[in-house]
Amino acid sequence: MAEISSLFVTRLYRATLNELAKKPVDYAELHSSCLAIAEDDEAGQAWCEKNGYPGYTSYSSLADLPWRFPIFGALEKALDKHVAAFCKDLGFDLGDRKLKCDSLWINILGEGGMHASHIHPHSVISGTTYVAMPKGTSALKLEDPRLPMMMNAPLRSKKAGQELQSFVYVQPAVGEVLLWESWLRHEVPMNMAEDERISVSFNYGWV
Repeated sequence: MAEISSLFVTRLYRATLNELAKKPVDYAELHSSCLAIAEDDEAGQAWCEKNGYPGYTSYSSLADLPWRFPIFGALEKALDKHVAAFCKDLGFDLGDRKLKCDSLWINILGEGGMHASHIHPHSVISGTTYVAMPKGTSALKLEDPRLPMMMNAPLRSKKAGQELQSFVYVQPAVGEVLLWESWLRHEVPMNMAEDERISVSFNYGWV
């Protein structure tokens, strides 16, 4: 009888952020903080306009959110717990080093906003926690990392299991956190909702 096994599995971590938080993060406060920062961050607004970013991101303007705002400090501490759990699942041998959050930023996408397919170079673990996900807003789209090498592969049947699909769409809820290895290509398709889609993304490096 033939034996078929799965090799080189791509892991996706999904959890409610506060289930591991020593001090629960108030997502209402996080929501209002994201909006207030976006309104005051003139450097970030200028960068978005110059680079054609369809919304707001603090990625290139504010590199110290956890230091500036206590709510983001609490968020980082909660994320540390989830990243540690994910690293254990991945079987990482970190030796006498550890993974540390080296960047954390706000993303606000209004109606029609999107974020094209990309990876996060120079990081080990990347992820996002979701602050506002209006009805009808876009899911996170994840791409099979082997896709560029599938030169003559037929299309997958729509009935094939999720683990066999070339693209997987994950629709997170407010308060959830998603983690993946930073080489995993992903994108945010166009936001078709009238309201803003708000998230906080982050990278963890090996230090």
